[in-house]
Amino acid sequence: MAERFVLNETSYFGKGAREELAVEIKKRGFHKVFLVSDKSLVNAGVTAKIEEVLQKANIPYSLYDEIKPNPTIQNVTDGVKACKESEADVIVAVGGGSSIDTAKGVSIVMTNPDRADIKSLNGNSDTVNRGMPLIALPTTAGTAAEVTINYVITDEDAKIKMVCVDPNDIPILSIIDSELMASMPKSLAAATGMDALTHAVEGYITKAHNDMSDMFHMKAIQMIFEYLPAAVNDKDPVAIEKMGMAQYIAGMGFSNVGLGIVHSMAHQLGAVYDTPHGIANAMLLPTVMRFNGAVCADRFRDILVNIGRPDAKDLNDQDVINTFVWMISELSKKVGITTTIKDYGAKEEDFEMLAEKAMIDPCKPGNPREVSKEDFINLYRTAM
Repeated sequence: MAERFVLNETSYFGKGAREELAVEIKKRGFHKVFLVSDKSLVNAGVTAKIEEVLQKANIPYSLYDEIKPNPTIQNVTDGVKACKESEADVIVAVGGGSSIDTAKGVSIVMTNPDRADIKSLNGNSDTVNRGMPLIALPTTAGTAAEVTINYVITDEDAKIKMVCVDPNDIPILSIIDSELMASMPKSLAAATGMDALTHAVEGYITKAHNDMSDMFHMKAIQMIFEYLPAAVNDKDPVAIEKMGMAQYIAGMGFSNVGLGIVHSMAHQLGAVYDTPHGIANAMLLPTVMRFNGAVCADRFRDILVNIGRPDAKDLNDQDVINTFVWMISELSKKVGITTTIKDYGAKEEDFEMLAEKAMIDPCKPGNPREVSKEDFINLYRTAM
């Protein structure tokens, strides 16, 4: 059976890389930008760094910043309306997963008007047309939305997160500028960094993993364990740049082979309690990896050997599982994530509802161990 790999066309990395934006826009013949960001970045002056690049090059743009941290169907619908009114011919998304995911939804609907009902985009999409050209500049080191074929939108009515998978949404250009990431507060840097680790670990053990995805995920895991603490706690510029690269590398992998039930469970916490996605992943990752260890201790052993524990080759499976879970938990503590799902509003009486939603989440089929509704309930209970 053939294995498909989808990667974006061009990416720039490094401090000040945003200066390439104007060059690329003009080279590609675009005339007006629909600039997508969020109000927190606008107020913090981060979006202004991109506006300055556009203004300096005399490139007109229209700004849309009505986006929630967990973006909604309404955010996408309003964005489509604003994009049409702007008469732009290229979208530039500046932000974390919220801004880039919203921009992806707008991009797809702009060229596939028959899919204006955003709910129709949930799951593996079958859109016909490539989305409106999209350029992504991430401001967080976690989601890798700038290189994936996925985007996540919250259906507030149903209280679920729709995971939309569509090769037609991938950005034509990504610019990973560490200066845009340097202004992240410690809590956000920690959360997005653990999000990137979750992507890399789940991608490494997912059922669909292959030689190419293994290469990406293992390198990302190594880099995150090495650089995340310094990027978060010391604001070390080299570590921040390395984290920007690590999360991108993880994105190239999981975008093509899928994830697992950490994400199935985290999506429900975000949809029901508005829990930040990276925090949700960080809180659930140790619990789920202990559960998955029953079927993938050998994969955990490979990871341990590559992150400074060569002795793992001689450990029995249970010791491997315990050591790996401990190392994940210690990394979370090092970057200041010590909360549980209870701290974000999770309640025992909600577990059955959360489990039912997790059972139909698109990330569930990729998990290496089969999981039942009762398993989900027990996992949520353990994560309390």
